[in-house]
Amino acid sequence: MRKNKYLCHDMDAQDSYTKLWQQLRQRYDDGEAKAIVRILLASRFNMTLTDIVTGGIEHLNDEDKRWLGQAVNRIEEGEPVQYVIGTEEFCGRTFYVEKGVLIPRPETAMLCKRIENEYNRPYCALQPPEPIRVLDIGTGSGCIAITLALGIDNNDVTAWDVSSDALIIARKNARHLGARVNLQLQDILLPTESLPHTSSEGGWFDLIVSNPPYITEREKADMHVNVLQYEPKMALFVPDDNPLLFYRSIARYARLTLKHKGELYFEINPLYADELQKMLQQEGFSNVEIFADQFKRERFAKAVWNA
Repeated sequence: MRKNKYLCHDMDAQDSYTKLWQQLRQRYDDGEAKAIVRILLASRFNMTLTDIVTGGIEHLNDEDKRWLGQAVNRIEEGEPVQYVIGTEEFCGRTFYVEKGVLIPRPETAMLCKRIENEYNRPYCALQPPEPIRVLDIGTGSGCIAITLALGIDNNDVTAWDVSSDALIIARKNARHLGARVNLQLQDILLPTESLPHTSSEGGWFDLIVSNPPYITEREKADMHVNVLQYEPKMALFVPDDNPLLFYRSIARYARLTLKHKGELYFEINPLYADELQKMLQQEGFSNVEIFADQFKRERFAKAVWNA
């Protein structure tokens, strides 16, 4: 009996795809492994699932096949797929990411959407109000600052980071996405009086937002190896005995630079939500609110400065 040549071709195509995702089975379950390989093929070669099952992998040239093999090897060793392909989707936009910045998370996108919804208010174009001044502290890839710059009408967005490498990536993203963001090399842990705008009368910013380092050293044991080995530690960890290190510094800076009824937004560690709330109240903030992410974890905080 003669074999159907088209059936054989489809089987060969499936074999190539299967070999690739099965290489990742020791680190990921089958569903995740298949999804990762499809991400590689889609991002690098614009290949759809239909392309895959109809021989798309076999039609790659030798150089592309070599890249694909090396990419799968890197992921098998634990490197996040986002660093391998160099991008991540965030709030409907493609951001460049490298090892010097955190990979943007869906939880952070929720924070951005909430801020956008609260700050996008109608105004008369003939008599526009003062721009909404925003500061993003610890911008990393720029995902928060750029999203707000593109999502809030009539804004003036500044973004800080202590890492010059991160600012290079953030600037690349701002140019790529057409966002106007004032990027600055600043360290929020420096003495507050040495930071910009602390001498402004009546406050400078309408909104300060931050997703600062908040994971304690003792929590490392529960983290995935691909985060521990590849994402920047300076953007992740705080000492066990000072889990609110960055939040307290940011709150004290915000006291001097937020306008009356200006707002402070944080992404937070759910383990220290109560402590954070008390600290903000002790620093003089009011209307402190803790709200949950999509997994019902206490992930965000909002506070108002009424002085």
